[in-house]
Amino acid sequence: MKRFVFLALPNFSMIAFATAIEPLRLANRFLPDNTYSWQIISTDGEPVRASNGLQISVDACLDDVASQSNMDERPDMVVVCSGIDVEQLETKHTRALIRRLYRTGTAIGGLCTASWILAEAGLLDDKQCAIHWENMPGFMEKFPNAHVHADLFEVDSRLYTCAGGTAALDMMLYIIAQDHDEAIINQICEQCLTDRVRNATDRQRLPLRARLGVQNARLLSIIEMMEANISEPLALTEIADISNLSRRQIERLFRQNLGRSPARYYSELRLDRARHLLLQSNLPIVDVAIASGFVSASHFSKCYRDQFGLSPQVERRAKERVQRAATVGLASEFRGEESLVTPV
Repeated sequence: MKRFVFLALPNFSMIAFATAIEPLRLANRFLPDNTYSWQIISTDGEPVRASNGLQISVDACLDDVASQSNMDERPDMVVVCSGIDVEQLETKHTRALIRRLYRTGTAIGGLCTASWILAEAGLLDDKQCAIHWENMPGFMEKFPNAHVHADLFEVDSRLYTCAGGTAALDMMLYIIAQDHDEAIINQICEQCLTDRVRNATDRQRLPLRARLGVQNARLLSIIEMMEANISEPLALTEIADISNLSRRQIERLFRQNLGRSPARYYSELRLDRARHLLLQSNLPIVDVAIASGFVSASHFSKCYRDQFGLSPQVERRAKERVQRAATVGLASEFRGEESLVTPV
């Protein structure tokens, strides 16, 4: 029997959590003797609330799992389940136990944003990994030694990381496929009403064509170029040279298809990246500006205010207030008292 332990952290992603466990349950329907077993744990043995507000009970705490000395009792894999605001969690003790488990031979998995925890634990240095696309900008700035990709999942040296959502299903099917033949995988897929197992390197996000509703291949190529050059933006003359179009042609493409100039669209891309960095990292605001292609903090603040209606400083302070309120509310809940804050 292969044993899995799912470590649920506060605000974990329920969809990733469920689509990771269900393939194991379905596999047991078609295999003898309950081939797979699993248990749910938390850091302290207390119930955990997911990002959708649902609370789950758990079977044990992480210390119990990490302290098991009998090799037969140790899990084959511990899967860390996290979600929004992962960078705000206090995980020093958790990281130490995860490192211990990994060093004693246990495989470690990470769903959705859990690569952040594994990277903080030092497990992803020079390793391939995946994380939800929304968290990639902050992750890349925080952990430059990790080789993160916008793939559905990555496997490297007993480390299994996936981008969350339904990508957890694909990663678990990959794991099950290491033990069993294609017939079992097909049976699980039929039960899940999915017609195929996606490849690890399949894209996380919708293709640009579908996301923007744009069909012009030349315009899509230019936008891909812009997305790949955020911290060091290309001048319009450089884009024109690379794409073999004139500046006027590029201007016309953007106006006709997106209703704005290429400069405006490029600025919106960079400001969107800045907002992700601002809310998902503790980078100083000037560093956020530089990472988003702005050479002046004052110019960055003005552009940010024009785009989002408030300054970067106010945006970050508001986020910090919400997080403090949520922390107080969670502590109150565990004491059995009425929450001190209104959930957001």
